[in-house]
Parts: sequence; structure tokens; C-alpha cells
Amino acid sequence: DFSCFPDAFLGIAEVLLRWNQEYGNVVNIDLSTSISLLTNEPDHVKTILATQFDSFAKGSLFISQIDSLFGEGVFNSDGEMWKFHRSMTRPFFTRERISDFEIYDRNWDISLKLAKGRLAEGYSIDIQDLIARFTLDSATEFLFGGNVGSLSAGIPYHPSVVRENTTEFSNHPSTSFIKALTEGLLLAAGRLSMGYEWPLSEFTKDRILPLRKIMDDFTDPLMKMALAKREQDLSLDKTPDEKEEPTLLSHLVNHTQGGSKSSERRAFSVYMLAEHPDIENRLRQEIYEKVGSTGAPKYEHMREMRFMKAFLNEVLRLYPPVPVNSRKTTAPVVLPSAGPGQKPVYVPRDINCVYTVMNMHRRTDLWGPDALKFDPDRFLDARVQKYLVPNPYIFCPFNAGPRICLGQQFAYHEASYYLVRLLQQFTEFTLDASANIPPPAHWKSGDGLKPTEKIVPTAHLTLFVKGGLWVRMRELKNDE
Repeated sequence: DFSCFPDAFLGIAEVLLRWNQEYGNVVNIDLSTSISLLTNEPDHVKTILATQFDSFAKGSLFISQIDSLFGEGVFNSDGEMWKFHRSMTRPFFTRERISDFEIYDRNWDISLKLAKGRLAEGYSIDIQDLIARFTLDSATEFLFGGNVGSLSAGIPYHPSVVRENTTEFSNHPSTSFIKALTEGLLLAAGRLSMGYEWPLSEFTKDRILPLRKIMDDFTDPLMKMALAKREQDLSLDKTPDEKEEPTLLSHLVNHTQGGSKSSERRAFSVYMLAEHPDIENRLRQEIYEKVGSTGAPKYEHMREMRFMKAFLNEVLRLYPPVPVNSRKTTAPVVLPSAGPGQKPVYVPRDINCVYTVMNMHRRTDLWGPDALKFDPDRFLDARVQKYLVPNPYIFCPFNAGPRICLGQQFAYHEASYYLVRLLQQFTEFTLDASANIPPPAHWKSGDGLKPTEKIVPTAHLTLFVKGGLWVRMRELKNDE
């Protein structure tokens, strides 16, 4: 029963890791009301996501568990409806559209002022919150054509300091939105951990719907603006070719009656900078060589910064955004042999197949004896040819196959941009031990990375740092 884990996704990953160590990389589990196959094998992931894609689906159970949070969009649909949503969104993640770095410029300037101001007060910064607000403002401007201004709320003080958060921060709509989204994701993860019995935990009411209303109230002004634009175009009898569709939202309202919303938090890159000062220096050296000490990065710089890409890949390897995922068989499937002496696995229809990206990313037999070491060079040196090229499905931070994340390059660009600007301005990143939630004492004797963790990675549907990632950093001087 996975429901005993407060963060269900990481709980499942930990349970599966123990079972893998005891029984092997493929485990069948009977939960009385459902049967699941739990796999840690890249060839099985390849089968599920690519070679037999049509024999797997999100499934009606998953869709019902997530529906009140995400509705029916590209993330939460199957079959023809998924193909429709995919075809509608794909055109807005082309090179031309994801190369508009002016959006990042504007939001970075605000982010920088907030960071400098808080550091000048002598307090640490929750970099996870700051990056989340930068991402939210940049993404809504890119996708919806309007900036929701979450950075204008400011950033929080840690509860332990004498300063209190301003009324403007506490009452800002974006603060309510982020809180509602986080709580909604945690509730959704709880539903996933309960299987078919999840409605019993919400017998009297849907606990996510009130949170969804808060999120809808936050995004409704952008939706209404786009709908008003559509009505204006209709009144002028504009043809489809004459209508301006600079954003995904404007495209959706011209062709559908709805849109989609998403948000993602990332802070593990800064965590790794704090833990590895030598890597910070190498990144800054590459930034100065390719971009300069003060210039804003452009699209062409992204391809030139090879160590930056390797650094981000290594962060994604050890801390994948979605640590656990699953698909349900829509037809009988035979998964290939997992190696010498192993037999193929027959999987009947209607079986939930769970695969743990995090555990697969950390396997020493797939990545080498140093798999638990943070080392970006593994994506640049001979280990690429030895491990990754022959078996590319050992690395799936953005999924793979037809459902691979549409925003993959957008995410790389946004993360690279933020890191470039951050390293042009700051150095000596350190974790604030007095503010971050420490790992439990028993982690010292745990498996994997637990003995060396300084923070508590946790998950709802995506990975984040429990309690925020509170850091200190020193502003670079002009002569540095």
C-alpha cells in the first residue's frame, strides 16, 4: 500500500528500489484490486514509450485521478483526443518561437533586483520560489501573451527570521495560485498512490476542485483577453490567415474552446552549484568565453555552451523532473528480455506498468560504477559512447517517443539563460543550513544519494525541494 508515503511518487521509487535489489529489475505486484508491473529496465521503457506506443495509454484510472486538476488536455488524454491536443500545441514550440529571449531579459531584471535586495538585508533566499516566479512569468508571457507579474509580489522571508512577509506578498494572486497548485499536485499524487480506491478518500467532496477555482481565477484574465481578441477578429470577418496568433493561447481560442495550464519548479541546479564550487567555476569560464561577463545570452550561444548542456543533463539524470511514471496496456504486450539469461515478459491487457526514471538514471550497471557521483563530464567524454549511445533509453528526463515533452528545448533554454545570468552576477553559493529542512537522521545509512543529501528532495507529480532551497551567494565585483 503506497498510500503510507506522504510523497507518493518518491515512496514508490524507494519501494521499487528495494524490490529491485531483492528480486530484480522487473517486479509484479498484486494489490488485490489491481495488478501492476514495476520495471527498471530501459528496454521496457523503450517498448512502453516508443516501439509499442499504441499498446499503452495513460488509462481511464489515471485520467480520472487527475481530471479535476488538469482537465482534458495534452497531459491528461489518450487516443484521438491526445493527438488533437498534441497537434494544436506542437507549432508553438518551434525554434523560431522558443528563441524569444527578450521575455527572459525582462523577468531576469526583476528577479535580480529581488535577489540583491534580500541579500543586502543579510538574509538567505528561497531560490526555488524565486525561480518558480521567474518561470511562471516567463511561461505565461510566452504561452498566453500576458505576464501575470508574480515577481512583483516579492519573495518570502524564512519563517524563522524576525521579518514578516509583506501584505503585498501574502495577498498577491500569484502566491495563492502557487499555493493552490502545490496543494493540488500533492492531492493528485495521493490519489495516484491509492489506485482504484482513491474516490473513497474524497467520498463527500472533490478536494481539488476548490483549488482549481483559485487557479482558474488567476488565469481567467488572460483567457478573457484572448477570447475578446477572437470576438474582435470575428466581427471584422478576418480569415484564419489574417488572424494574429503570436501565442499558444491565441491559437487555441481561435480553434478550440479551452486551453491548458502548467507550472514546474526547478532548483536542483543551484543545489549542485552549492555542492560543487569547481563546477561553478567551469561554468562561469564557459559563459565568459561564449557570452561574456555581462552580455545577455542569445539562441546561438545555447548550442555553443557544451558544458552548460552537460551540467543540466547531469542534474536531470540524478534529479529527473518526473521521478516515476506509468502507462496502462491497451492490448497484450511482450516486453523484451532484460539481458542475458532473462526471459521476455508477457503483459496482459489492462495492466499498469510503472517505470522509475530516477532509479534507472542511477543504476551503476547502466551508467558505470560512479553513477551516484555528480559529474557533468559523463555527457562529454568516452562514457557517452560506452553507455548512452548504445542504450539511449537509460536517459529519459523528458519522457520519449511520441509523447516526449514538447517543451523540452524551451526548458533547456530557460534554465540555461537563468544560470548564465546568475553566474554572471553571483558566486560562492552556499546552502543555509539554518533554514533548509535537514534530511532525516536515518538517511545517513540509506541507499543511493541519501547519505550525502543536504536537503530533502520530494515529489508530487514532479520533483522539488521540501521546504524550499534556501541559499546565500556573494555578488561578483566588477574586477572579478
